[in-house]
Amino acid sequence: METPWKNRIIEAGVEDPAQLLANPENFRAHPSAQRNAMAAVLGEVGFVAPVIVNRTTGHLIDGHLRVELALSRDEQEIPVSYVELSPDEERLVLATFDPLGDLAFPDKDRLRELLEGVSSPDATIQALLANVATEAGLAAASGSELSAPKSVKCPSCGDEFVPKR
Repeated sequence: METPWKNRIIEAGVEDPAQLLANPENFRAHPSAQRNAMAAVLGEVGFVAPVIVNRTTGHLIDGHLRVELALSRDEQEIPVSYVELSPDEERLVLATFDPLGDLAFPDKDRLRELLEGVSSPDATIQALLANVATEAGLAAASGSELSAPKSVKCPSCGDEFVPKR
């Protein structure tokens, strides 16, 4: 019998984002299109997942962008999940947490079905959804909500990008 996986989550709560420490070894950069899309989704839905903080070092492991956005809005508290990891384990998780998620690929039929049932009045979120469809290679019939625009301009910052086809 295999050894059961450890549960490294030790606590959950809320924290003032000004008290959270960015991880000095965080390698992820957040372009303005991602910042705008995250801010739009947080504005429309709110938090659905906590940021992750290593209680041992006090460093963020996941959620740097959400913390930055919360600070820019003077939010007083955000949800936090605390883990207890050694510095070496923290580096391993920091290096693999997002890349492991990036290994997943979309089931086109299920994604199409999901996107057909999703709507938002926010232009930034609409652009994000169109980009998700395009990135997945969903070539929708003309006139479909899944048809990707030739270019998308963010109404907040004015950045323009061309979705991959």
